[in-house]
Amino acid sequence: MMTRSIFYALGAAALFGASTPLAKVLGLNISPVLLAGLLYLGSGLGLTVSRLIRDRGWQPVGLTASEWPWLIGAIVFGGVLGPVSLMFGLTLTSGTTASLLLYLEAVLTALLAWMVFKENADRRIVMGMIAIVAGGVMLGWPQTSAQINGWVGPSAVAIACLCWAVDNNLTRKVSASDALFIAGIKGLVAGVVNCTLGIALGMHLPEWPLLGPTLLVGFLGYGVSLVLFVLALRGLGTARTGAYFSTAPFLGAAVSIVFLGEAVSWVFWVAAGLMGIGVWIHLTESHSHEHQHDPQTHDHPHVHDEHHQHEHAFEWEASEPHSHVHEHAPLRHSHPHFPDIHHRHQH
Repeated sequence: MMTRSIFYALGAAALFGASTPLAKVLGLNISPVLLAGLLYLGSGLGLTVSRLIRDRGWQPVGLTASEWPWLIGAIVFGGVLGPVSLMFGLTLTSGTTASLLLYLEAVLTALLAWMVFKENADRRIVMGMIAIVAGGVMLGWPQTSAQINGWVGPSAVAIACLCWAVDNNLTRKVSASDALFIAGIKGLVAGVVNCTLGIALGMHLPEWPLLGPTLLVGFLGYGVSLVLFVLALRGLGTARTGAYFSTAPFLGAAVSIVFLGEAVSWVFWVAAGLMGIGVWIHLTESHSHEHQHDPQTHDHPHVHDEHHQHEHAFEWEASEPHSHVHEHAPLRHSHPHFPDIHHRHQH
């Protein structure tokens, strides 16, 4: 389960990181506001269509009444406040400075997970996070003596990072639910908000030969990426998923090197080494102690392991994994585990 979740997290980072050089290949010459809106819109539309095809029509989401406030909060912070704050900050901040500041998202995500949502973090996880973020900072550090014009722009970018950090932690609360729906609705809201803002500011949509590929890049780099991110949250928790996802700029740079033939500097290799060390530290983590599982009711794909010993109120063909609303009885035991959807307990 952990290996699959790590694959999801790194896959999400790879797709998101590749979206920037892919947008560059398209030669888009539109404002950041409208570009963000189109990428998010491509994500929302693509995932919604995918879900309709998968379910052969519109099916109930399956969120419980207690989960809707978490999802709405995630949409507001991640789909509305975060993008708008970032776009405002970009108008007053250089691109290199903004790229560097975006690493605050990983740090703030972890801090909120550890301090507010009480997710477990041992010394190895903190060390791994520091190594990954240090590599990212090196990769995004301005190579020229560009100056920061005032504090308003950088502050707006930092606020955007805080909004996305809140979004990541709130999304964790509903990560057991349908990942396609969660990612799709967030993409639709963010796309509509940013596109409306861009058009209101007098910007124009690109012609279809560029519009179509842009929406496709958004579907892959923002939509499929977010689905994988939500799946990773199920098995790794917020802080660890955020750490793996913060390798996105490195993976994006690797795509630029391989497919665009961009030159490689020594900074790239040092950053790659630091990120590799951080990922290795996380991969070799082992966390085990006696813990208590409280009663819980939710719906997600599962097999009948030690955490899913329950009866079925319907005829079951013994196929696994399968998905349905099920209850967890109280359970106390000890085994290696991570802050997944079944191990969100105090230490």
